[in-house]
Amino acid sequence: MQPKNKRMPLQEPDAVNLQLALDWLEGLVRGHLQVRFGKAESYRVAPLEFCSEDSPLELLIKSHNPTLEEFAVVMMALAPHLRPGFFNRIVSEFLPEGGELPEFGGVRGGDHRAILPTGETAQFILAGDDLGKSIQLQRILGDEQWLTSERIVWLATVREGEPVMSGRLCIDPELVEWVSTGTVSRPRFSMEFPAEAIETEMTWDDLVLHPKTLTQIREIENWVKHNETLLEEWGMKRKLKGGYRALFYGPPGTGKTLTATLLGKYTGKDVFRIDLSRVVSKYIGETEKNLFSLFAKAENKDWILFFDEADALFGKRTNVHDAHDRYANQEISYLLQRIEGYRGLAILATNQRDHLDEAFVRRFQAIIHFPMPRAEERHKIWLNAFPPQITICEDVDWQNIAARFELPGAGIMNVTHYCALEALADQSHFIDMKRLEAAILREYVKEGKVV
Repeated sequence: MQPKNKRMPLQEPDAVNLQLALDWLEGLVRGHLQVRFGKAESYRVAPLEFCSEDSPLELLIKSHNPTLEEFAVVMMALAPHLRPGFFNRIVSEFLPEGGELPEFGGVRGGDHRAILPTGETAQFILAGDDLGKSIQLQRILGDEQWLTSERIVWLATVREGEPVMSGRLCIDPELVEWVSTGTVSRPRFSMEFPAEAIETEMTWDDLVLHPKTLTQIREIENWVKHNETLLEEWGMKRKLKGGYRALFYGPPGTGKTLTATLLGKYTGKDVFRIDLSRVVSKYIGETEKNLFSLFAKAENKDWILFFDEADALFGKRTNVHDAHDRYANQEISYLLQRIEGYRGLAILATNQRDHLDEAFVRRFQAIIHFPMPRAEERHKIWLNAFPPQITICEDVDWQNIAARFELPGAGIMNVTHYCALEALADQSHFIDMKRLEAAILREYVKEGKVV
């Protein structure tokens, strides 16, 4: 499908292109209705014209090269979001005294009172009475075709026994936002999307890891940077499985979340943290539903998915004693299947590797241990912890502090945070050994450690 370019009126080019596409769709709908009501013997599909080459709609066409029918389906699903009452206005011209046109399809929403198009609407407009074309349109909206597999447009699920094409044409909300505004907002945490974007202003220099751990992290970074070249340009797509799965394990506060965030920061990828303890539901089937919506949103986005508290779902599988045991194992298998099918980077994090089923552990390309930092690593963290505005007294020996007190990186930063606030509160702007040891003791008590 190759749209022509038209001279641009004095308006925003994106808005003009949307109006041109809606006008084209309206001509398509009106043309078929004229034939249906005997006002014309046939109609000709007008060429699609755009006023600029870099609008979102034009870019969508360039990236997917849709057929006329595929683009028409996209526009049908998009139209109610841009022009509420779009289909009602056209149909009412042919039914001025009211009435229904069942073969036109369409449904009413819970809050939206105008016609929302269904698969039957697409069949009516694009196929009419031609059974062969109707079947072809059903194939276009099949699970294996790009519109559905890439979650651009798909059919809503219908009640058992009803025609599948009576399902509403659903469109990706991000696509609606993109073609309307040219930008896409990050999704917010909800039960439909149980994940939150995580960012950091820290750098790799701020992350102090065991050398072996850091080497393995660099291997993941290499995959993120060069995997597409390896698969596409070097032709290894047919030999290698897409996606990368890594397991991070180690005590709390040792840098697992920060590492995932920095991987995203330095490779230009969005990172979304999924706390599996908040996703897992005691109600049968709800966990799979929550995970399905997450992966449906993530498909083809090239995000880094970071699953925290992985042992909440990936614990050792239980023997089946009742229905709940069976469904618990089913949830585990479902998540594993979706992670294996994810083409981006998926990282699972846990505090205890022993809590994970070994059958799952074997599925990861990388298993990376985040140990408690050694004395030399703690020393490095302490040296760079405090801001330059704070004076460190002479009685503070960082080498001695690092050797005496075993704290993870997050624990050290908690101590730093507390001491800095105390120094600001009393306007002393200095840290001495007394204040530092009191803060460390406070952190030990919080973590349940015995001094």
